[in-house]
Formats: sequence, structure tokens, C-alpha cells
Amino acid sequence: MTARLHIDQTGTTDESRTGSGADAWDWLRDAACVGADPELFFPVGDSDPAAEQTERAKAVCHSCPVESRCLEWALDTGRTSGVWGGTDEEERRRLRRNERRRVPAPRGRQASGPGRARRPRTH
Repeated sequence: MTARLHIDQTGTTDESRTGSGADAWDWLRDAACVGADPELFFPVGDSDPAAEQTERAKAVCHSCPVESRCLEWALDTGRTSGVWGGTDEEERRRLRRNERRRVPAPRGRQASGPGRARRPRTH
């Protein structure tokens, strides 16, 4: 079960629903989506109406002063559904994939990939 953050009209978080301290959610008080219908940010399917809904949700995000913080949170917490920080599921998947490609291999080990041959195992 996924807990949702509840912010009342005064901007106060309900910690019993978040499972963490309110300080971690301070940025959300300034979010453009607070007070919006949450269903807008969770379109169902790939149909034209769902794509239009996604674009409407992204428009809210693009007008938001904490859009980049929201995206950072979505990436850090592995959000796999919905529109967060102006991105949809596929866009966040691409961002995570690209980030993994930029991370260097641990010292002493070579990353395998195009142009890098794996050394045969010897026993």
C-alpha cells in the first residue's frame, strides 16, 4: 500500500500518513499541485485522453516553483507511476537509465559494454 502525503489547506502535513517527519516535505507546501485533483497526475493508459491529461499535469508542474525539487524526490524515491516534477514514467525511466550510464565503474574494475571486452574467467 502506498501512503500519500496529505497537506491540509494550511499547508500542514499529516505525518501519520507520510511515515516520516514533516521537515522532509517542506518543499511541497509551495507546490502548484497542492489543492489540485490528484487524479490529474495519474493518467491511466496511453490513449489520446490519457496523453492530454499527462500534458495538463505537466503544465501544472511547469508553472511550479518546486518542479526540480519534486523531480529530484521522484527519482530518489523511485516513483514509477504518475507525473512528478514535470516528467512522466517513461521520462523518469530514461533519466535513471542515463544516470546509471554516467556513473563510473568502481575502482579496480572495468565496466563492460560496447567496445569493452570482458575478461574470461579463470579458475
